Amino acid sequence: MAIIKPFRALRYTDQAGKIAELTCPPYDIISEEQRKAYLDENSKNVIRLELPKGEDPYGEAGRTLDTWLKDGILREDTQPGIYIYEEEFKAYGETKKIKGLICRVKLIEFDKGVILPHEETLSKAKEDRFQLMKATHCNFSQIYSLYMDEQHKTKSRIDALSKDTPRYEFFDGNVTHRMWIVNDPVAIEAICDDFSMRKLYIADGHHRYETALNFRNWCREQGVISPEPDYCMMMLVDMENEGLVVFPTHRLIHDLPNFDEKKLLKDCEQEFRVTSYEGTDKIGPALNECYQKGEKAFACYCGGESWNLLVLKDPAVMKTYLPEKSKASQELDVAVLHTMILQKYMGIDKENMAKQINLSYTRDLEEALESVRQKKSQCAFLMNPTRVTEIRDVAAAGEKMPQKSTYFYPKLITGLAMNKMDF
Repeated sequence: MAIIKPFRALRYTDQAGKIAELTCPPYDIISEEQRKAYLDENSKNVIRLELPKGEDPYGEAGRTLDTWLKDGILREDTQPGIYIYEEEFKAYGETKKIKGLICRVKLIEFDKGVILPHEETLSKAKEDRFQLMKATHCNFSQIYSLYMDEQHKTKSRIDALSKDTPRYEFFDGNVTHRMWIVNDPVAIEAICDDFSMRKLYIADGHHRYETALNFRNWCREQGVISPEPDYCMMMLVDMENEGLVVFPTHRLIHDLPNFDEKKLLKDCEQEFRVTSYEGTDKIGPALNECYQKGEKAFACYCGGESWNLLVLKDPAVMKTYLPEKSKASQELDVAVLHTMILQKYMGIDKENMAKQINLSYTRDLEEALESVRQKKSQCAFLMNPTRVTEIRDVAAAGEKMPQKSTYFYPKLITGLAMNKMDF
């Protein structure tokens, strides 16, 4: 099963500046404007390593890393440890906390059933991360994974080990970040043993995990004799942690030839209850009510003040549309939307979706509505969030959700602890 171990994290020294000025969100949610703002605040922000730019971006990242190591900006810890990381934030009007552990995890192919994905990936993103790993031999950000622990034994250990003042604590404007360092060999061994019979479910970081596998294989082809590339850095969180939050990712339809709102809604009436409402402020409450009832539903907005709520009449119908899939996959809201509406009624096939020819995404409901109002999109489908249990069940069935099915919030910050592979 899952094999985890401590490591000597690469961390910023005091010479680099304040840790709040040196960290950043994951590379794939940072705009160029934000990137420049981070560097304006502190030129040694980890964004220079995680999202390099220029004519030779990957080479530049490698050279920058070497310089910072030589100059003492970054330094590996002297003792191996695990790193307890906590985020405190607000979501859905409540203050929440999520806490887990950062460690090294042995890479295992998906088909072994130990580390399980839940989403499809894009080749372009994997190639980018692969080139960066080849140039730096480093994981700058953690893959986010979940585990099952009915007795919450590991969570109790983590809580006991993080009672003292954290090594880092700062607020980034939305999230308070805290990190504790654990070097006690006995405590570390107990936690590692906890995972000897567990599977891990990737929540966020599918591209990075597949890239780590590719990098490991590449190292073997190059004759590298070292266990270092056999491991990647992960953040592990109890799947029943009360702080886990998944936001929905809304679908935007654009540039579709002969789009006809009336025909679309008429077609949907065959298998959906279609109810018209006035006032877009009612979308959120209406979707939440359906979510609480366990109904398969989404809102369709085509402009103006009115919108339509689509509720699947008979969820069992998905067995006929996706007979090869498990019950877990058949019951996903996103599977219902993609299969029964986007493909069947709108002619947007899987290849079209993958290339985003007529389909794009946003997790911001107001941004979705505004896109339609400004005629950038022809219509928007507003979604409910995917449940964590659904993610687990789809992964356990050995299947994957469509791209952009989940958005775990908040994202893990990059730059507190990094995994340098020394070989």
